[in-house]
Amino acid sequence: MFGKIAKTFSGTKATIISGIFLAFSLVLLILKSCGVISINPYLDPVWITVVLSGCPLLYSAVRGLMRGKIKSSLLISIAIIASIVIGEMFASGEIAFLMAVGELLEDKTTERARKGINKLLSLMPKTARVIINENGANMEKYLPISEVCDGMRVRVLAGESIPTDGLVIDGNTSVDQSAITGESLPVDKCVGDKVFCGSINRFGAVDYVADGVGENSAFEKMILMLNKAKNKKSHTERFADKWASYLVPIALFIAIMTGIVYGFFVENGENVAIIRAVTVLVIFCPCALALATPTSITASVGQATKYGVLIKSGEALENMSKINVMAFDKTGTLTSGKLSVDEVETFGFTREEVLSIALSLELKSEHPLGKAIVTYAKSSNAKLRKVKNFCLDVGMGIRGNIDDNTFFCGSKNYLDSVGVKVSQDVDSLSMDSQKRGCAVVFVADSSRVIGYISLRDTIRPQAKTVVSKLKKLGIKTVLLSGDHAFNANTVGNAVGVDEVYSELLPEAKVEIIKKLRKGGKNVCMIGDGINDAPAMAVANVGVAMGEVGSDVTIDTAGITLLGDDISKLPYLCMLAKTTVRTIIFNIIASLLINFGAIVLSTVGLLTPITGAIVHNVGSLLVIFNATLLYERKVYKRAEKL
Repeated sequence: MFGKIAKTFSGTKATIISGIFLAFSLVLLILKSCGVISINPYLDPVWITVVLSGCPLLYSAVRGLMRGKIKSSLLISIAIIASIVIGEMFASGEIAFLMAVGELLEDKTTERARKGINKLLSLMPKTARVIINENGANMEKYLPISEVCDGMRVRVLAGESIPTDGLVIDGNTSVDQSAITGESLPVDKCVGDKVFCGSINRFGAVDYVADGVGENSAFEKMILMLNKAKNKKSHTERFADKWASYLVPIALFIAIMTGIVYGFFVENGENVAIIRAVTVLVIFCPCALALATPTSITASVGQATKYGVLIKSGEALENMSKINVMAFDKTGTLTSGKLSVDEVETFGFTREEVLSIALSLELKSEHPLGKAIVTYAKSSNAKLRKVKNFCLDVGMGIRGNIDDNTFFCGSKNYLDSVGVKVSQDVDSLSMDSQKRGCAVVFVADSSRVIGYISLRDTIRPQAKTVVSKLKKLGIKTVLLSGDHAFNANTVGNAVGVDEVYSELLPEAKVEIIKKLRKGGKNVCMIGDGINDAPAMAVANVGVAMGEVGSDVTIDTAGITLLGDDISKLPYLCMLAKTTVRTIIFNIIASLLINFGAIVLSTVGLLTPITGAIVHNVGSLLVIFNATLLYERKVYKRAEKL
């Protein structure tokens, strides 16, 4: 019963109402101090604040005691009650409200983490189109994913998600498997190739034999890793909770001893004993201690937002200050994730003619490579020509007649299949492009290759500078990519990262990060795709690319770069270190103020009223020092690295 009431009072609406009544009480208190009105203590609106915000704290304290745990909520509850006893009603309401706001923010952070996993689950196909032999004929039948078994024949049409892992047994297609492997380009699939659950079939229909169903699929493994990571991450308790087991007994012991001394050893000290003991409890309330961390973090979060960095939790910011390894995804992180033409090579035809033929054919294609070629050809003012008998050979290439001649655009394997031989010289040149991380589209007539167009994912212009600055800060850089070794190494060498890992599935990225952490490293994972989410979850802190990043990745990450500007990473590291130094200073200052005030209160130099003033002054000093973080010139210092 009491638990349900406490849960209701800890909600957002109850906290807002609590704050309104606290503000109303403050207005009345000011008017009273000016002699304008008088207030009946029993009718003070702050009672509503005490009840609404104090009940959850009291419930937490009692529940903790029943389980043998002493939490900071016990000390705060005692302080609230003590404030009421000595007539400091507004102080009691203020303490209860501040703690309620803190609990509310913590709950919102937990809710966001659950939301990320739910979004990932929503991407999972619910049914599969299975081919079943009935009465000697193959029939299509839709089955729930839970009823699909290994060995079943599954058919997937263009634009559909692949419901399970499997091996292609019929058809050709191109599959967007960036969600699983992080590859920037669609991957052509033919008989015998592996397909992954959760990837998208871009062209044509394919049949495959399921061999990774349920928990064995790549997609389910990602979800499992995310859940495990969330569970394995130890819950970071507040500093006040961590030290409550020491502070509460000390506070109670000092208060009791003060009462005993004044009650039994000081003449006529009985009346003073209670006031002295209560003063100790009021001063011992860890408001300044509790405010030391959240106020500093709030100021830093505000400054970071000005520069396009969204920090979701204090834990992420604190962890960022300890980072000594920065792990990057490739596609969409160090690169833009957008294809562009790298070069156009021609053989016997002019550049304008090759681009004109490619534009005319690829304009009818939906392939991402074709779209990039069309964009480039149009920007080069290539001439659009009429195409007859256009044909799309799914997963391989395209062809059509232009001016009574047949032309082809596609891969080397495609040209081989239509009887066009790629000469050794042309093949050698194209291999050089591929070694630079490019995809190559050949353009040919019915007898020979007339040119090829190489495309690649462009490296972000600021990537090399960012890596260099991180090294100056003593941070090791690592590239974790699902792309081929050629592409990953090309990008890694270009930007200057220390280590490159390629052709990684999500679980492989997770294992590398786990290995680094076991070796005593503090790892930050930066990525943009769903496939990066598990790695972010097991890293000390995850940073997501806000513009191109998937919803799941953004929700999993503790920090998001708005506008995908990785140049903010050095600034983020420096801001985190500055914030932690401020937090440490505030904590030490709050403890010194508290213990100094306790000494003064035990010898009678502080009354409950002056003790409350000292208590509030300590809190204000902590808040003031924290707010200075908002104006610190951290960004300018990062730019000068």
